[in-house]
Amino acid sequence: MPSVYEYSATTITGQEKPISDYKDQVILVVNTASKCGFTPQFKGLEALYEKYKDQGFIVLGFPCNQFMNQDPASNDEISQFCELNYGVSFPMFAKIDVNGDEAHPLFKHLKEAAPGLLGLNAVKWNFTKFLVNKKGDVVERYAPTTDPMDIAKDIEKLLK
Repeated sequence: MPSVYEYSATTITGQEKPISDYKDQVILVVNTASKCGFTPQFKGLEALYEKYKDQGFIVLGFPCNQFMNQDPASNDEISQFCELNYGVSFPMFAKIDVNGDEAHPLFKHLKEAAPGLLGLNAVKWNFTKFLVNKKGDVVERYAPTTDPMDIAKDIEKLLK
């Protein structure tokens, strides 16, 4: 199976960014939304990023509007919202689809590498999280309800 390093995505400011730029780091990929009940998880995601970034950890946020229209804003508005309301400093990417025919290739890969409950490939909701090791392999998938701080122990194991 290919690694996440074979993909690229457009940043929230419009630049194409290879995921291989994050090679040799532990990566947490998250589909986000600004108007979701889980939106306060941005605070926990930022706390994880701040705590572990100097040890080789990064969070990559991917806004998605596929779940009850909970991120309808423009990329600029999403970026401002995340920064102003939650102090987000980890990389955010342009809004994407995570399910369906137009799903971003990175998310197609993540879903195949780490299926959800009952082997389902679909992302169930906003703030589904995928943990990737330093080799670019998907090692875990977390439900939207998983608090970001509950992932800290898994991150620490991969950073060793």
